[in-house]
Amino acid sequence: MSSDVDPAPAPLSPRDDGASSRFSPDLMYAAAQMYYLQDATQAQVSARLGTSRATVSRLLSEARRQGIVRIEVVPPATADDGDVAARLAAALGLRGVHLGSDSRGERGPDLGVTLGPVVARVLASTGLQPGDVLLVSSGRSTYEVSQAELPHLPGVRVAPTVGGTDQVDAWYQTNEATRRVAERLGATPLFLFAPALPGQGLYEELLDDPGTRRVLTAWDEARVAIVGVGAPPRTRTSLASFVDRGDPVLMGASGDVCNRFFDEEGRPVPFRGAERLVATTLEHLRRLERCIAVAVGSEKVPSLLAAARAGLITDLVTDPPTARALLAAAHASSG
Repeated sequence: MSSDVDPAPAPLSPRDDGASSRFSPDLMYAAAQMYYLQDATQAQVSARLGTSRATVSRLLSEARRQGIVRIEVVPPATADDGDVAARLAAALGLRGVHLGSDSRGERGPDLGVTLGPVVARVLASTGLQPGDVLLVSSGRSTYEVSQAELPHLPGVRVAPTVGGTDQVDAWYQTNEATRRVAERLGATPLFLFAPALPGQGLYEELLDDPGTRRVLTAWDEARVAIVGVGAPPRTRTSLASFVDRGDPVLMGASGDVCNRFFDEEGRPVPFRGAERLVATTLEHLRRLERCIAVAVGSEKVPSLLAAARAGLITDLVTDPPTARALLAAAHASSG
């Protein structure tokens, strides 16, 4: 630890009564900055703040609990994982398969923690420049990853791939995921103030709206996208509210990207009102330089196989168990 620290600031008067929840955010931030960024010891921090070492320990613990300090522990990829990723990319014809840590746990998947750093590395490799467009889809995976630390890409424009202002679930509110991603990147968000499937009259009005046209133009200009890949709809407990569970054709789909449902060959699956869907098309996705899919779980295997083979995605960010299941399925279907 270095002893060369800045002159002591004025004490911030901690309420040293053992109740860490009563510490002010400024005090927690000051302690964390000195300890983690300036390499000060806890004794040096306590001297500078005019408080006890026990209080400094509580300040640092509370700062971690409240998210002022974020500590990332990333297990190293094993040689076996690297081999699986390379073989899977070759089997599916993808530019790359990028593995995070196992997302399964007692509290369920936390994709922001397990896959967020991987998405950040892939995004950093895309070469996005100021003025370029990055698309963001709806879904749990992209919503969780939108809360992770991402590379600094100022000047990039971030746009949603589908409407969703009428959706109840937060992960189908694409403007929210767009805002979060743009905030993490230091980028500029573009918002789409439209439901995913408007009525005919509203649909025609939306096409004449300058804000909507701005996003539609961004879809044509986009270079890169981050998308979730939905499992076969018949297996899912959560679907966008416009999806008709009574439609046998739609329920037979292999999956969806950006609410565009497709069969096992990646061909569009029609459904009532699909011509009014405010969303990027599958052709938009195929034209992208990079389409980065974020997905985990054995239930996603049929969807990922179809999406990859249809050229809808170029990169896959997933965990080792999903990659192994997907590789086995790819070999079984080709043999």
